[in-house]
Amino acid sequence: MDAIRHLELAAKNWPKDRWIFSADGKLYVMRCGPDGEPVMTDSVGGGVDPDYIETAIHIPSDGGDW
Repeated sequence: MDAIRHLELAAKNWPKDRWIFSADGKLYVMRCGPDGEPVMTDSVGGGVDPDYIETAIHIPSDGGDW
């Protein structure tokens, strides 16, 4: 499938200052913080900081673990 090949190619050339977060059935392209790591909130329970969302890609996904 052409779309899957494009996704694989994107993974090979992925920028080091971006990462993918899966939540709410979407893939989010996230900017890394100044230290090059994902940014988490300081709120109780923590979590990914939504201020660092660059864009949402509407590919059905699940952020769960195996």
